[in-house]
Amino acid sequence: MNIELTDDQALVLSDWMSRVMHREDFSALVDDRAVWSALFRISGALETQLPAVFDSSYSEQLDAARRRLVGELGEFRER
Repeated sequence: MNIELTDDQALVLSDWMSRVMHREDFSALVDDRAVWSALFRISGALETQLPAVFDSSYSEQLDAARRRLVGELGEFRER
């Protein structure tokens, strides 16, 4: 199976996964232990394909990616 993401989507998803995957409340949400196999695979694939995570301007790139993606969403889930 192949899943295609834009660079912005991959960067934002990678950041989110690295922040939430090891939190206790997220672990409680994953009620099927087998799902962790897919989560680890996706997280690892993102980390190895994103040179931006090692760039000194990572935070700026991440912020810019978030702004572009939120802009594309329009009013979806606007708070």
